[in-house]
Amino acid sequence: MKDFRQLQIWERSHQLTLRIYRITRQFPSEERYGLIAQMRRSGSSIPTNIAEGCGRNSEADFARFLDHSMGSASELEYQLILSHDLGYLPADQFAEISSELIEIKRMINAFLQKLRAKS
Repeated sequence: MKDFRQLQIWERSHQLTLRIYRITRQFPSEERYGLIAQMRRSGSSIPTNIAEGCGRNSEADFARFLDHSMGSASELEYQLILSHDLGYLPADQFAEISSELIEIKRMINAFLQKLRAKS
C-alpha cells in the first residue's frame, strides 16, 4: 500500500479539483445540477481514483484505477471546452486549466506505462 499523498500526480490533480470547484462557483445557477455537478464529479474522480488505486494490493489493480482517472480527465477536458464555448469560462482560465489537465493526463499515461512495464 502506497501513500497517495506522496504522489505528485495526486497532488496536482487535487489542486486542479480545488480550482474546478472555485471556478464553477461563478457559473450560472441553472447549471448547478448540470455542468457544475458534472465538472466537479469528473474533476474529483481523478485524484479519488489515484488514491483508491494506491490502496490496492497489486500494480494491476493500481493501473486499472489510473485508467479510470484518465477517463475522468478526458471527460473533464470536454466539459472545459463546453464551459468555454458557452461563455462560462474566460479564454485565459480555459487555457491555463486545459494546459494543467493535459499535463496531468501525460503524467497518468507515464505512470501507467511504468506500472505495465513492471508486470
